[in-house]
Amino acid sequence: MDLNRKHKVSLRGASSGEISRDALLAKVSQERELRSYARRANAAALYIQRVWRSYIVRKKAAIEIQGEWEILLSCRSDTLTKSWVSSTVLRPFLFFIRSLCIQHQKIHARDIHCMQTCFKILLESINSNDHGCNFCSLAVGTFEESKTWDCQTRKMVSLCSFLLMECNYSQERIKDVIGVTALLLRILIVLTDPKSWKIITKENFEDAETAGKIIIQYIGSCRSGYYSAVRSYIKTLTKHTDERLLITTSAVTLTLRPFHVRQPAFVDEHQPDTDVAVEEYVSLILTIPRLVFCLPSALIRALKHKSILMPSFHTILQTLKDKILTRISVMEHSEKQSCTMEIPSLGWAIGNIISLATSSETDFMDPQELNPEMFYVLYGHVIVTLAENLLSQVENVGTQDIHPDIEATLKTEKGENSVKISFVELLRPVCQQWHLAKLLAVSGKEIRVIAEKDTETLGLLDIARLYSCMLRIFCVLNPVVGPLPVLNMLSFCPGYIVSLWNSLESFLLPKSGCRADDLSQGSVKTPWNKRSPSEKKMKHLKNDGVNKWVNVLNKFSGKSPGPREHVECTSAQPESSQVNESTDAWDVETLRCGPVGISKDVSCLLHLFCATYAHLLVVLDDIQFYEKQVPFTLEKQRRIASMLNTLVYNGLLRGTGPENRQLMDSAIRCLHLLYERDCRHPFCPSALWLSPGRTSRPPIAFAARTHEVLPTSNVLTSPSMGSVITITPHVFPFEERVHVFREFISMDKASRKMAGEVDAPGARSIEIVVRRGHVVEDGFQQLNSIGSRLKSSIHVSFVNESGLPEAGLDYGGLSKEFLTDITKAAFATEYGLFSQTPTSDRLLVPSPSARHLENGIQMIEFLGRIVGKALYEGILLDYSFSHVFIQKLLGRYSFIDELSGLDPELYRNLMYIKVKTIAEL
Repeated sequence: MDLNRKHKVSLRGASSGEISRDALLAKVSQERELRSYARRANAAALYIQRVWRSYIVRKKAAIEIQGEWEILLSCRSDTLTKSWVSSTVLRPFLFFIRSLCIQHQKIHARDIHCMQTCFKILLESINSNDHGCNFCSLAVGTFEESKTWDCQTRKMVSLCSFLLMECNYSQERIKDVIGVTALLLRILIVLTDPKSWKIITKENFEDAETAGKIIIQYIGSCRSGYYSAVRSYIKTLTKHTDERLLITTSAVTLTLRPFHVRQPAFVDEHQPDTDVAVEEYVSLILTIPRLVFCLPSALIRALKHKSILMPSFHTILQTLKDKILTRISVMEHSEKQSCTMEIPSLGWAIGNIISLATSSETDFMDPQELNPEMFYVLYGHVIVTLAENLLSQVENVGTQDIHPDIEATLKTEKGENSVKISFVELLRPVCQQWHLAKLLAVSGKEIRVIAEKDTETLGLLDIARLYSCMLRIFCVLNPVVGPLPVLNMLSFCPGYIVSLWNSLESFLLPKSGCRADDLSQGSVKTPWNKRSPSEKKMKHLKNDGVNKWVNVLNKFSGKSPGPREHVECTSAQPESSQVNESTDAWDVETLRCGPVGISKDVSCLLHLFCATYAHLLVVLDDIQFYEKQVPFTLEKQRRIASMLNTLVYNGLLRGTGPENRQLMDSAIRCLHLLYERDCRHPFCPSALWLSPGRTSRPPIAFAARTHEVLPTSNVLTSPSMGSVITITPHVFPFEERVHVFREFISMDKASRKMAGEVDAPGARSIEIVVRRGHVVEDGFQQLNSIGSRLKSSIHVSFVNESGLPEAGLDYGGLSKEFLTDITKAAFATEYGLFSQTPTSDRLLVPSPSARHLENGIQMIEFLGRIVGKALYEGILLDYSFSHVFIQKLLGRYSFIDELSGLDPELYRNLMYIKVKTIAEL
């Protein structure tokens, strides 16, 4: 039998076409799906028709009821009873207003007139002393009456939420809307305050209190939408706030009512429901941008009260991750916010909480409060919790995606001048010393905060985490100034940086470790300002080739090699073993895994210390650092340097995650400042800087090749020996650094040869003709525009003063002569491009008058290429540049003491001002 016919089944006889079983099942399944879809479509159509008919019927009924309601109230008698107000006035009114206004999200003039009429009648009833006329008496009446009162009051809360959201300046009848909103808020404030009811007696006070509490709990629930409406309303308060003062005050008063239900006098089985109101308040009100600037000062004092802030702090610490963050995320999504374009809501929450809790030194806590330590502890933990969650958002986005202008303009009605309010302005209390002092005052104290058995402390690590987070927030959300305000406060707060180091030392450096003084060599123990000139001379290296390159590099850097290079470069066995022994002692064992190997708390402490101390090192002069030894002794400076050196080296070698980027940046900056100061006036032994890489340094050729393939991005996060060479080259002995440099050049020449740029001797050489009396001008004209071709060999033909070519072939000697002559002429002070420092060293710096010369700036840039060509070819140029100039080329900071080599008079004047200012302080 044919295999194709074997699995076929005839359904209609032999004369019909045959179909396979699988095709039949597929066809049946498709027809079944079509029938199911048709049934669902018919059901959906019936449902839509039913909803539409219901809507039409409801709308027609609402219009008819509204007309009858208006006629009835126009000819009403003076008789006013609570049942008539509830059944005849309020019940139909809530029906047609909900059907015609709330569902359509639109208010007509007729609807506003109906609202005014209804609310006036309701106010008249509430203000009546007659038990039979007062609408509030329904709340303490029979079960049916209290149920009716509760239902109608809830609907009025929903109507109030709708009216608050309509109070924006796009509303055509804004004044009328504001008027009816103020009436309704006044009614709700009375209904939620049973003590103000005029029908209250001792017998019905508990029933009235229960009824009011139920409405307050409904206001704080998500179903009422009241907090969302208040948020929408407050966000519109950027101008003309005075005309809305009554509404704003009433709305905020009603917002804070649920917090008073939490007081001990109201604790009962309904107590857990009030937590929802606090969560709504934290996620919707405290996240309003510039909240403290939108509200009147009288309302700000109400928001600052401990009965408002303390429950908010408890709620954030207990339910943040589960509920509040989700609620804020949903809210941001509904408002179509994006953290890449503006400040996230968590950022505004942090700013508002800090501004409310610490607007001034006296407002940080009520001085009459019996237990202010509890407030400080909760405040510190809340800020840390919110800040860490905020940083997890904004640091993942990156600073380049943050909107560059995060300032908002708040226009007041008093004049045309606008008041610029920035997000950073809300965080200003963090930059004050009294803020830090009050937190440190409660450091280490155990405080009972949440329950009778729960205690919390605010330790030095917690405070360090707070300020570490603040530094990171300022870096991301304040790109113009950065963390400068916080660093200024921390750096000059008396004793704080010392306490940071003492804590770090106890965590990272073992007590039994060697003392820095024990490992210091003679050259380090000698005072920096009393060294003999003979100590600064370098002994001859055994390797003549390396000695030549060392001289080249040191000449350009403008400094003479000191004893450090001698220790690094000598190869005698006893000295080498001595270096190895001391190197082990400077390698901090707890940091051999980099930032990954330390805890989060210690990481924050380390980040704060590095950032603060790096900022302080910028303004410390040599007298403070070496003689007065402020803020640390030289022994501690060496321990700090060894700690940073080990951390940075292992962090670069092993790689770190994005969460440690801020730590690595601050540690690298602090390490560079200490190393550059040590290069000028050594205070550390040479073994300290070499210690991290003693056992893990790769061969020179491997290190150079690794550096060549290093990607330009993620230098700090991806493990690479190339990043070690780029950022911390001092971990290699100077001789090895020279070998690495020569290896770079060899690799570059090999790559150019493979690319065909050097096919044969003389094939791609550059031919130039230079006049003896115009070496600089001719060289600039012929070589300035050739770019990378300057790496090729240069064949020079000199022309004498008579204009005749000089005899001779260039086999390298003329090129060397040309490079020597052009630099000699250009670096001469008579030429005008460079000048010499007034010190005895007579170092070279660019002359300010060079800008006035023809092509002066371009010629200085061209001379940089000539110097690079000399380094590329291994030609020694006998010139030394100022250390300030070298630092500027490298993009590094120059210390104030180096100014004395450029302008001694200006340096003396600045130091006089600094000493005078410190003395006055």
